[in-house]
Amino acid sequence: MKLKSVFDASEIKSEFESAGINPNFAIPIWKYVIQNPDCVWDEIPSLPSAAYSLLHSKFKTLTSSLHSLFHSSDGTTSKLLIKLQNGALVEAVVMRYDTRLGMLGGKPRPGGIRSTLCISSQVGCKMGCTFCATGTMGFKSNLTSGEIVEQLVHASRIADIRNIVFMGMGEPLNNYNAVVEAVRVMLKQPFQLSPKRITISTVGIVHAISKLHNDLPGVSLAVSLHAPVQEIRCQIMPAARAFPLQKLMDALQTFQKNSQQKIFIEYIMLEGVNDQEQHAHLLGELLKTFQVVINLIPFNPIGSTSQFKTSSIQGVSSFQKILRETYKIRTTIRKEMGQDISGACGQLVVNQPDSKKTPGIVELRDIEDLHL
Repeated sequence: MKLKSVFDASEIKSEFESAGINPNFAIPIWKYVIQNPDCVWDEIPSLPSAAYSLLHSKFKTLTSSLHSLFHSSDGTTSKLLIKLQNGALVEAVVMRYDTRLGMLGGKPRPGGIRSTLCISSQVGCKMGCTFCATGTMGFKSNLTSGEIVEQLVHASRIADIRNIVFMGMGEPLNNYNAVVEAVRVMLKQPFQLSPKRITISTVGIVHAISKLHNDLPGVSLAVSLHAPVQEIRCQIMPAARAFPLQKLMDALQTFQKNSQQKIFIEYIMLEGVNDQEQHAHLLGELLKTFQVVINLIPFNPIGSTSQFKTSSIQGVSSFQKILRETYKIRTTIRKEMGQDISGACGQLVVNQPDSKKTPGIVELRDIEDLHL
């Protein structure tokens, strides 16, 4: 019989309640497993006797294992290749930033090095975005909520995780129930992450966006827009055909009205496709009534046969200037990390890079904290 992850909250709650065990015992179990990942059930103290036999028969401390760990040459990024119980592999990425970069109130910013974890929600992806390596895999399967949480457990062994971004393999809102359940676990003890430090990214699954705020209040939304008009979106993001741009904008307007939160807009810069001056103006007009932070993402090549080229540094800067100065929209340029281990944005596809160095950490600012 296939054993379940103890981090599958709904499964352990159901099994415990059926056995007459208080489901709140899940919290000390999770805490012990995190602190002692190689433990066996009998080592966990102070559980009801019935809990031990149930855990032995139905659950595993971890259903996944860390298959490989790769570090970028500059030390800012680590990529975890995680093997699931069924033999499939998924990737998660730890990105290290320095909060002291820049100024705050005219004074040096306080803080130090901290880490953001980029989590996968599926094996592969069915969205088929033409600029994304994961899309070349096709869709294999959804991850369970426990498999999603276990990525945080594995990553916590190499870094103190402060932020979570669902920007890894897969479309999170196409695995809605598991993602929502996983986030709810992350908000509880022993993880106790703040909802404002968790960001869920989507290509624009309209019906899911409409209910996200009610299910996960306070959690941030990022939208992979990547084009200011429907025609270009459909060319580079085939799934956009199912979610017309106007319907997406209506859903975002409702989300923002209900949540009173800024929305992240992710925009990949593809030379000659969506990076011209007219595209910047179209994007500005589309978003000028929203409270957003636009994150311009230089395209990361996904192989020598890629049909796209990276926009020039000057082109990206000019695009940013139009949005900032003409439309007064806060616009940032993403600092790419982990390209040498295929851990940068759009590069996540199951492979095993050569680099395994672990040099000193370079100071960078965390783009995922801009909404705080």
